[in-house]
Amino acid sequence: MNVYIPILVLGLLALGFSVFSVTAATFTGPKRYNRAKYDAYECGIEPTPQPIGGGRFPVKYYLTAMLFIVFDIEIVFLYPWAVAFDQLALFGLIEMFLFIITVLVVYAYVWRRRGLEWD
Repeated sequence: MNVYIPILVLGLLALGFSVFSVTAATFTGPKRYNRAKYDAYECGIEPTPQPIGGGRFPVKYYLTAMLFIVFDIEIVFLYPWAVAFDQLALFGLIEMFLFIITVLVVYAYVWRRRGLEWD
């Protein structure tokens, strides 16, 4: 159990820092609300008029963000493998080869379905 104490302490520090940052920002941040702050951010372009009921928002942006996160997390798994490469030997090499093949199959699927295009 003593092995997990540093991980627990690091998690508590991260949680404490994030709670402190959000709390401090609410008390110290400027409170000048105007119409521009409530508008949707669209990179400086005038927002397109929205229907009164809300309207539909393209899901493509969310899908692209989710794909980025999935591929980013998959690539993060390569770092521990690179660090422990000598200890894993042939088994680690085969497992990582299968992992990379899986990632490439998913990437090819997303590319073929045009999930990486913005248009």
